[in-house]
Amino acid sequence: MSGWNRIGSHVLTILVTLGLVALWFGPGRGPLNQIARQGSAVAAAPTEPAVPPVAPPALPADILAKADADEQINIRVYAAVNRSVVNITTAAETSGFFGDETSSGTGSGFIIDKDGHILTNYHVIEGADSVHVNLANGSTHDAKIIGQDASNDVAVLKIEAPAAQLVPVALGDSSKLLVGQKILAVGNPFGLERTLTTGIISSLDRSLKAKNGRMIKGIIQTDAAINPGNSGGPLLNSRGEVIGMNTAIISQVGQSAGISFAVPINAIQRILHSLIHNGRVIRADLGITRVYRGNNGLLVLGVSEGGPAERAGIKPIAVKLLRYGGGIVRRLDPESADVILAIDGKTVRSVEDLLGEVESHAPGDSVTVTIERGGKTIEVQVKLGES
Repeated sequence: MSGWNRIGSHVLTILVTLGLVALWFGPGRGPLNQIARQGSAVAAAPTEPAVPPVAPPALPADILAKADADEQINIRVYAAVNRSVVNITTAAETSGFFGDETSSGTGSGFIIDKDGHILTNYHVIEGADSVHVNLANGSTHDAKIIGQDASNDVAVLKIEAPAAQLVPVALGDSSKLLVGQKILAVGNPFGLERTLTTGIISSLDRSLKAKNGRMIKGIIQTDAAINPGNSGGPLLNSRGEVIGMNTAIISQVGQSAGISFAVPINAIQRILHSLIHNGRVIRADLGITRVYRGNNGLLVLGVSEGGPAERAGIKPIAVKLLRYGGGIVRRLDPESADVILAIDGKTVRSVEDLLGEVESHAPGDSVTVTIERGGKTIEVQVKLGES
């Protein structure tokens, strides 16, 4: 090859190399530009704790392809939801024989938004002096109790955590459930974090007594294995939507016996806004303080002074003064009291019936109370207060 040919070949090589370099390190290309872009993004982002974000898990396609349809549902739902489930630990100071003692407890909960709100059971945090929440990435956060309702066994916690670490659940519709449907539960039984169990809906519309003695209605019964530590965890449908909150079991030994209960998510959603913004549930109130269950209705024993029932003219039992043996004896006069028969045409035969009908309304609503007075049935309009 002549000298000119060699020089031309070298020039061509240099030009090609420069062209490739320009393509690689041109605008928006190459590792240097990528580092520069990352550097400017980090500089612009707010400072957050050095905790790695929780990345969605990559499911091995080869194993997934070999799983049957039911297994695939289990795998996909768990992969989608387990990062939303938290482990809750509580501590409370109590007075013991040897002085102050610290008692602890555990439970489950699930993240419902990027603001750090977490749903759990009231009985999980009841009486706690401190509450801590463990996220899926292993980080631990102090939690504040911002709302609680013993009547539905529901509480709302809030933690201050980077939004990137918070994976909210999808809330479903518990009004469209059928016995026999597949369900999945994720929780922390015996402290074993994010454990999956499965089963079916065994029954619907059960009633369950809450810690304060009130009956929770519309409860979902399942046969999923639920154990101590599962309380407050999500009950899921096959699409990974939360349809309830696991709450209680029936067992002779305190462990799973195949009968577990969950508060339906629709009942929780009805009170969620009030819990977050007011710290409690604001309920409609009839202004009747005590009743006695009779054969045909509820005998009114007491009304709140100046309350809705008193303003509407509903009469509680009165005290009759009788002369006896030269003295005066006070006796209750059942005939003086009104007997509540129905609310808006719906028969009430128990305190739960009465509360259920009243609390299905909002404070300020007017209801028709059917009462028996002096052997006659009359209707009284009552404007409900709040409690």
